[in-house]
Amino acid sequence: MKNKQDVLDSILKQGMLPLFFYEDAEVSLQVVRALYKGGVRVMEYTNRAKEAFENFKLLKATQEKEMPDLYLGVGTVKTEEDVIKYANAGADFIVAPTVNPDVAAIVNQHNGLWIPGCMTPTEIHLAQQHGAALIKIFPANVLGPAYITAVTDVFRGQLFMPTGGVELNKDNISGWFKAGVCAVGMGSKLITKEVLQNKLYDQLYTNTVNTLQLIQLARQL
Repeated sequence: MKNKQDVLDSILKQGMLPLFFYEDAEVSLQVVRALYKGGVRVMEYTNRAKEAFENFKLLKATQEKEMPDLYLGVGTVKTEEDVIKYANAGADFIVAPTVNPDVAAIVNQHNGLWIPGCMTPTEIHLAQQHGAALIKIFPANVLGPAYITAVTDVFRGQLFMPTGGVELNKDNISGWFKAGVCAVGMGSKLITKEVLQNKLYDQLYTNTVNTLQLIQLARQL
């Protein structure tokens, strides 16, 4: 895994973490290329189906040849077996939907970045106890920006990133940053089913550029 602070700095600079999975390996590869072309330098490929591992190995091999300055992490990592498998395959960082101390321990041994998903103050506290520098608030569409404002008051200094429910528009993105997030997770609102199914890579490139610009504007408000 890559150095924890280096990956975290890249996410903070970018202001978003794109994430996706698609069964077709070639489509997945073209999506990564479009995101990279649009300015993305850190992204998450999610471990959501049986094809994910082989696809990731292809993405990693291509990333090393074509995109050496890209950090490529793996999401939806819930077990020790998965984290070991993906670490050995070259995952630069690990994103999880839950707080699993055993997963955290393995990532910490590699001095890697572990981003667990939390919904409650108890989960946030547990994540902090196991070294979570950045915490994913999920599902953000249920919790909303007001929740971020409340928990940042309680957990001062903790970095939060909402995932799920972040829309591709100025008001929504601005609302999250005003609430106190350091970055936003961008999944199906950016890498839509339409983009994946119809291979609309140019559209994805344009949307990526626009999203990064919206984030920069939101931070200036």
